[in-house]
Amino acid sequence: MNELAASTDRRPDRLDLAPVEPESAGSTGGCHAGANTMREAARSAGNSEILNRYAADYPVEPTQGPHDQPQSMCPAFGSLRVGLRMRRTATVLSGSACCVYGLTFTSHFYGARRTVGYVPFSSETLVTGKLFEDIKEAVEGLADPEKYDTIIVTNLCVPTASGVPLRLLKDEINGVRIIGIDVPGFGIPTHAEAKDVLAGAMLAYARKEVEAGPVAAPKTRSDRPTVTLLGEMFPVDPVGIGQLLEPLGLAAGPVVPTREWRELYSALDCAVVAAIHPFYTASVREFEHAGRPVIGSAPVGADGTAAWLEAIGETCGIARDKVDAAKDRFVAAIRGALAANPVTGRITVSGYEGSELLVARLLVESGADVPYVGTACPRTRWSDPDREWLEARGVRIQYRASLEQDIAAVEEYGPDLAIGTTPVVQHAKQRAIPSLYFTNLISARPLMGPAGAGSLAQVVNTAMANKARMDRMSAFFEGVGTDHRTGIWEDTPQDRPLFKKKYAALNEAARKAAEAVGS
Repeated sequence: MNELAASTDRRPDRLDLAPVEPESAGSTGGCHAGANTMREAARSAGNSEILNRYAADYPVEPTQGPHDQPQSMCPAFGSLRVGLRMRRTATVLSGSACCVYGLTFTSHFYGARRTVGYVPFSSETLVTGKLFEDIKEAVEGLADPEKYDTIIVTNLCVPTASGVPLRLLKDEINGVRIIGIDVPGFGIPTHAEAKDVLAGAMLAYARKEVEAGPVAAPKTRSDRPTVTLLGEMFPVDPVGIGQLLEPLGLAAGPVVPTREWRELYSALDCAVVAAIHPFYTASVREFEHAGRPVIGSAPVGADGTAAWLEAIGETCGIARDKVDAAKDRFVAAIRGALAANPVTGRITVSGYEGSELLVARLLVESGADVPYVGTACPRTRWSDPDREWLEARGVRIQYRASLEQDIAAVEEYGPDLAIGTTPVVQHAKQRAIPSLYFTNLISARPLMGPAGAGSLAQVVNTAMANKARMDRMSAFFEGVGTDHRTGIWEDTPQDRPLFKKKYAALNEAARKAAEAVGS
């Protein structure tokens, strides 16, 4: 065990307040009433079916999970981004004003440049059912077929807990599709899985349209059988996958979530679905209802590409000589690229995008020692090929990883580089360990096929080469203190935990009193 493990254990980031008495979400509890209280309120309001489905699709351990702290962003951010990226699609949110503000701010921060509709509520409209009527009126006023193909209405925590019945909205108004979904933080563990909630709902709608009769043709249509790619990925990756499929007589199909509605028809009209991101459970269910086979893993690294081409060939009935020729051509090129871009060092990997196992595979094949991979997403059968490959090489995999587990791995293994979420990166840098934010610096690069081989080497090796600079910075700031002692003091401040607890409780009581009045 590395000497870094001697560091004190990290405790969860939460205030130690007195237990909150159960309340209905529509009264004084609000969206801060606690996951269990909100969940029970939702069941009492008639939403047991949807919560049971979410529990099956996105399972978590009863006592843990990335949202329990909470340790990740609001899950609705994932479904919101999917809708905002689609052409001719309007998005309407129903939830607490603070939640809607945070979601819209974050979406525009990520470059959405799209208006988000909002239906506000008060305690009165929530408990009397007027909120549903307000949503219905807003959707009817927005349903302009000249502007939109689809309107997506999303219930956040409080409307879901209160049983606001989006299922009662019409499926179509003035020729515009209406899709209502519930994305509560107490039912969807991560924003990555919330993408699947909306993608699955849209696929279900599109599948029923196809079953009912002719639908709009896509802008472009391949003359070869296609492979639908399930999961968001770097824009270059679908192109690279298309090159891998060409010798097999196949073509890359749409990427789900799609960018426009009629791409959903093309996605359903495929030879096979490649679950590049393996946690899209609802979407997989819709493809299986449409009779489409699904394979896991992805063409990452030499071994991953060979196994993936083999699985595609077997599923689609491609001749053995074609599969072998494609493997010989591409696997050799990938091995050459990996050899030309080696990675030497110990690296821990963690994140909440769902591609953490794929990144770890690529790093291992590049020569890195990867002892630990943490992902906020759950284990599914579609990730088993990656899990089995990594575990055979001694990699410890933690599904539904908490922040504490990711940080404990950094302490245990003392890596040369820590790849992770923002707080993991912060912790590592405080320990003078080079680190990289997974979402912006790792997942925003090609991973598939020859283009992916070596794509991580430059950024990873550059980061690890900064160790000496981080040691100098750490030595320079040595002695400035931490937490309440941060700074240079003549008289070092004393911690007052009882004061903190007292005023946190008073603030909580004041907040509840204000919420009881309504908004």
